[in-house]
Amino acid sequence: MLGEITVFPPGKTVHDGRTAQHGTRQRSQCDGSVKLSVTGAGSAMEDVGEGEVTVLGAVLAAGAGRRFGGPKILAHQGEWLLKAVSALNAGGCGEVVVAMGAAVVPPPFGARALTVDDWATGLSATVRRVLGSVRESPGCTGVVLHVVDTPDVGSEVVGRVLAASGLSPAALVRSCFGGVPGHPVYIGIDHIDGVCALLSGDRGAGAYLAAHCDDVVAVECGDLAGGRDIDSPD
Repeated sequence: MLGEITVFPPGKTVHDGRTAQHGTRQRSQCDGSVKLSVTGAGSAMEDVGEGEVTVLGAVLAAGAGRRFGGPKILAHQGEWLLKAVSALNAGGCGEVVVAMGAAVVPPPFGARALTVDDWATGLSATVRRVLGSVRESPGCTGVVLHVVDTPDVGSEVVGRVLAASGLSPAALVRSCFGGVPGHPVYIGIDHIDGVCALLSGDRGAGAYLAAHCDDVVAVECGDLAGGRDIDSPD
């Protein structure tokens, strides 16, 4: 059943008083599907002082990529990784980290490496390591979780998700593509402990998002990218 639907005219303030850049936003359904929600691009960082870290962007790239045939962090000579980092930086994240484990590489310019020693235990280890880094970032209001295997997702998608979040520590925002949930995902810092409590094996933040589906704002980004994660080499 669809949760709350909120319609904001341009200029209406959302969450912590920042200005909405869009028209409509819509909650996700508890079954994991979503309907059309926010349209229009925009940056949530316009009123943030230069050099201030308010949102951490994280590329989840620690896995071995077994179905892909190797770690996706290495895909296309690192081009996918570079695109993911660029999307987070240009989309408005104040700092960007790359979570790596199965393969450790120099991070692209504009990002720092975050080594996941227990990456082989599953996605949960990577997400837990990233969320630990959020706790260590003074003034950080939330984190944008992105993946390395959606190379067509660019900065406009990240910007749209951040704008919908209002940079609120209480916000949960998930991008979707043609109604299908995807990445990036914004998780406000108020939810960090709750997400960590439900992490297990290969279950990442999705378990928490499903449990709090009425609080998740679904942001339709199908007009900007396909958003499909690539699990097999070209």
